[in-house]
Amino acid sequence: MVASHSARHPGTGRTRARDTPKGRQVTDDARAAIADLLAARDRRRDLLIEHLHLIQDAHGRIPTDLLAALAEAMKLSFAEVFEVATFYAHFDVTDADPPVQIRVCDSLPCAMAGAEALAAAVAAGTSARVERVPCVGRCDQAPVAVVGQNQIAEATASAVLAALSSGQILPQPPATIDYPAYVASGGYKLLGLVRRGEVAGETILAALDDAKLLGKGGAGFPTGRKWRTVRDQTGPRLMAVNADEGEPGTFKDHYHLRADPHRFLEGMLIAAQVVGISEIYIYLRDEYPHLREMLTAEIAKLPQDGPPIHLRRGAGAYICGEESAMIESIEGKRGLPRNKPPFVFQNGLFGRPTLVNNIETLLWVRDIVERGAAWWLDQGRNGRTGLISFSVSGRVRNPGVKLAPAGITLLELIEEFCGGMAQGHILRAYLPGGASGGILPANLANVPLDFGTLEQYGCFIGSAAVVVLSDQDDLRAAALNLMRFFRHESCGQCSPCRLGTSKAVHLMSQPVWDVGLLNELSMVMRDASICGLGQAAPNPLLTLLRYFPEEFAQ
Repeated sequence: MVASHSARHPGTGRTRARDTPKGRQVTDDARAAIADLLAARDRRRDLLIEHLHLIQDAHGRIPTDLLAALAEAMKLSFAEVFEVATFYAHFDVTDADPPVQIRVCDSLPCAMAGAEALAAAVAAGTSARVERVPCVGRCDQAPVAVVGQNQIAEATASAVLAALSSGQILPQPPATIDYPAYVASGGYKLLGLVRRGEVAGETILAALDDAKLLGKGGAGFPTGRKWRTVRDQTGPRLMAVNADEGEPGTFKDHYHLRADPHRFLEGMLIAAQVVGISEIYIYLRDEYPHLREMLTAEIAKLPQDGPPIHLRRGAGAYICGEESAMIESIEGKRGLPRNKPPFVFQNGLFGRPTLVNNIETLLWVRDIVERGAAWWLDQGRNGRTGLISFSVSGRVRNPGVKLAPAGITLLELIEEFCGGMAQGHILRAYLPGGASGGILPANLANVPLDFGTLEQYGCFIGSAAVVVLSDQDDLRAAALNLMRFFRHESCGQCSPCRLGTSKAVHLMSQPVWDVGLLNELSMVMRDASICGLGQAAPNPLLTLLRYFPEEFAQ
């Protein structure tokens, strides 16, 4: 029999009080430590992740006694706080005092550049904890390692160990175009005209419609139509900006935020004025601490006559790039995608109608309105319109963000913008849309790259993350690397994705692939997964089976 913590008084039927309260007890020291960390900060539920970051940053981990004290301070259950803290990869919930962590990116572009050898060499040279982690957003400078908050691009073991021994935060350059420089070039003039009513909201919407501006976050939804849809909902209306690019091969937001942050901020504020937004939330991936510091400084320079702007910090979860999972995370919860309907434009952040846009989408608002829709329509190629920021990595001579015409082919992109293939490499395959966009062969390198042009080949452009593979790359290993990424990043909410990605990794790790079973598994994942992660995870596998049958010849 299990001993009870309570007992009935004889003859009374009443239960005697416990000697100690239920649940994990909070020590005075932990309570004082949390009070010091939070100071005058609000204890609102939606700030839970922000407060967890305070503990992680201060201690390099999240001790359970501080977790319990945080739960008490925020009037939440320990279980509720624990489930959020353990969901995100950047929170280390442990009572052990771990050595300094070194993270080595092992996503596809870094793997192609020798990430595994780098991780092994670093581990051999230090007692610090070395972890292989998903994409950190510097794919054009692979391989990349992270020491503390320092990203070491084109990393070598000696450079990583030197950064570890110094223990210093490496200086980061400021925004290329800061607030004074942006204003001096005519920045925020359009926003002022819109706020004063000298340029009508309908004029802005008409310009976006005429230019046929599609969202640049991956889905390609017409921007003007999205703004109108949210504007037509009953207020108050909110806005969530998705800056959580976590797709292996994607780094365009990083580039644009570093180079010209106020062009994006002005587009964001114009959207807020046109749609009638009362508050704005920018969700920035945690792998970009230098951008967070820069944006905090630049936002503080803005005149305080617009809606409040909240800069929220991700915590290492690719799933939060899905709009409803991002909204859950902003609310301080696990990043689990919501079932739809209702859609976020109806019932989004805090239950309010919410406009969700990507960094690059908002970046183009000012240019389209000031230069005219005809200018944007003239930028395309091969019958397409507009410009696309291609994140190009892999076997090219000059990788990086390439601002190129929509509809450009891979061959044109490589030759005109990337200086050709890397020395000694011959094009064999490419990913047109990052990890989830599929794999195409070299004989389809003349297909226009844009929304609606790749679907017939089993692919899509998504966020335009182009990874170029050559005759020296193992395509089966590349597809396995991508499936491992999806297995790691699955939120676990639905069985088709959680179990499907794990089973696919197992099958793809075998010397001989069971092609029939992999096809069947892929169909289940596509048809039954809740969100785009599970639905798109099989794309690299299926396109590899379709276009490279020689890889599976017995």
